Amino acid sequence: MSRTALALPPNPNPATPTTLRRHHAALSALSSATSITHLKQVHAQILRSKLERSTSLLLKLVISSCTLSSSLDYALSVFNFIPKPETHICNRFLRELSRSEEPEKTLLVYERMRTQGLAVDRFSFPPLLKALSRVNFLVEGLEIHGLAAKMGYDSDPFVQTGLIRMYASCGWIAEARLMFDKMFHRDVIAWSIMIDGYCQSGLFNDALLLFEEMKNCNVKPDEMMLSTVLSACGRAGNLSYGKMIHDFIMENNIVVDPYLQSALVTMYASCGTMDLALDLFEKMSPKNLVASTAMVTGYSKLGQIEDARSIFNQMVKKDVVCWSAMISGYAESDSPQEALNLFNEMQSLGIKPDQVTMLSVITACAHLGALDQAKWIHIFVDKNGFGGALPINNALIDMYAKCGSLERARKIFDKMPRKNVISWTCMISAFAMHGDASNALSFFCQMKDENIEPNGITFVGVLYACSHAGLVEEGRRIFNSMTNEHNITPKHEHYGCMVDLFGRANLLREALELVEAMPLAPNVVIWGSLMAACRVHGEIELGEFAAKRLLELDPDHNGAHVFLSNIYAKARRWEDVGQVRKLMKHKRISKERGCSRIELNNEIHEFLVADRSHKHAEKIYEKLNEVVSKLKLVGYAPNTSGILLDLEEEEKKEVVLWHSEKLALCYGLMKDRTGSCIRIIKNLRVCEDCHTFIKLASKVYEREIVVRDRTRFHHYKDGVCSCKDYW
Repeated sequence: MSRTALALPPNPNPATPTTLRRHHAALSALSSATSITHLKQVHAQILRSKLERSTSLLLKLVISSCTLSSSLDYALSVFNFIPKPETHICNRFLRELSRSEEPEKTLLVYERMRTQGLAVDRFSFPPLLKALSRVNFLVEGLEIHGLAAKMGYDSDPFVQTGLIRMYASCGWIAEARLMFDKMFHRDVIAWSIMIDGYCQSGLFNDALLLFEEMKNCNVKPDEMMLSTVLSACGRAGNLSYGKMIHDFIMENNIVVDPYLQSALVTMYASCGTMDLALDLFEKMSPKNLVASTAMVTGYSKLGQIEDARSIFNQMVKKDVVCWSAMISGYAESDSPQEALNLFNEMQSLGIKPDQVTMLSVITACAHLGALDQAKWIHIFVDKNGFGGALPINNALIDMYAKCGSLERARKIFDKMPRKNVISWTCMISAFAMHGDASNALSFFCQMKDENIEPNGITFVGVLYACSHAGLVEEGRRIFNSMTNEHNITPKHEHYGCMVDLFGRANLLREALELVEAMPLAPNVVIWGSLMAACRVHGEIELGEFAAKRLLELDPDHNGAHVFLSNIYAKARRWEDVGQVRKLMKHKRISKERGCSRIELNNEIHEFLVADRSHKHAEKIYEKLNEVVSKLKLVGYAPNTSGILLDLEEEEKKEVVLWHSEKLALCYGLMKDRTGSCIRIIKNLRVCEDCHTFIKLASKVYEREIVVRDRTRFHHYKDGVCSCKDYW
């Protein structure tokens, strides 16, 4: 039986020698392309050569465009021209997208695969999960997990590793651990991702425990994991374990590459062991940014700001992280002006700050207390797109409050679309430091009404407000509510507030009973609060007891030595005064000198007690004499009770009149004739004489005067102070 040959349809793109040559030429051109423009030219050539149906060329075009351009729009548009791409082609594109600057675009390819019925296999899930972990897309991750389980791929070790990474990155660390525990085979990558997940969640001790478990399973850590574990040691402050890891590295002859060197330096610096950190750092060549920045941060945290600046100055290249670390170091080391100067230098070099930088700058300005600078920083924040960030707004509230503008702090708070416990706490603390206990308590109630749970710091602010307003019963009730209603165990700072509350109200025996009954061992702050209250109320015996307990904890505490010297002088026990001062001289302990700052025309002027270093000193003292004369007409008489030196009365009057805040005030009255508010920052508590002096000056000169002393603000107007003479 004869068979008739079937006629086959003609091949639309027969593989002729010419076609093959064009295909090879296009492939070669794609491989040598160096820009997206060049790729588009090759794409046009492919279209002219009628090779647009060549899947291999289009895939090469897609992959090349991913490499040459940060934007993935062109790659996606080309990919969409591939008719029904096979799964392995989709997976190749998914891998490229997951490594790109826009990993969320992997979802567009995934959606096409699902809607067009393209097959998804076990190789599709790892890049998808990697992409989702990079952008913290938990909802989509849950969907992918569900599909993997439905298709039976959730037991695949590569899929499981991807799920661990996704859950850990999205903060679902418990779910990540559940998946990790389900794995039958865990390679070093799975262990590393889980340990890193704990670190990212701040669970450093869990990370170290898991590392121990890994060693017991005979899994050998690689350099990357050791770096992660060293980071956990540094952030947990676990120096002993960090040293053990260092020994492990040495004993196992693990190559210490620059990455691991940096991790070791960072660990020791984070633990405050700067001698070991410096030893490793000096052996590094070249010294990289990470290690150098760690050294700057380590020295700064210990208050060794000059050493930090020395490392900073030696750095040839500095990134924004390093600049931020140095600015933060100055801000936290009571050198706020240097922090702002460095920020200005950073700006002049064209280095753009990030959110961390701005938080340090705002903190520095808050410490400085200069309102004009605060306004400038606020403008900078808004102009440079930081104004929408919640942490920035919280910091701005604190900054304005500490610069004396409660009104501006409140304005920031009211405009915030979203507020967290820190926002409310900042505002409550602002009211407290300005002596507005009524609003502090009102906001505390509003906060709870809006279901924002207060934390330990919130209670410090509220108790502080009660203390400075004499609200004993309210403070007692709030203190008890910490454990009864909010399940917060009071810490030293809360007991310190209560001791201060009772002490200011002259309930000194009750304060002592609280100290003796508290479950924590009293610290320097507790005894210091009791000592300060005794000084105010003239309770010599209890004050001496508190001061001696304080000195047992901190033998070089200058405040306690000065207090003992003063109470002995008040009791005319000059022999005891001599012994205390002899001891202070032997230990090189000196009383902190009074210092006041005033900001005029964007310039900070600083004055010390009896200061004559200012260029206008002569005129300032002439103004002081004028002010004293005018105030005496309305009843002012220098109060020398606080001058506990063996001096004649007239000499004591001169000493009290030369206090730094009086000099700053006189300079403000002399230079600022606009009638605007005069703002002064004092490093110590305002004495009784200065308090009376400034109250009367506010009335006589019809000026509003705001003074920030060590513990609070005083708003003087029309002869009255906001503290109601209770400070």
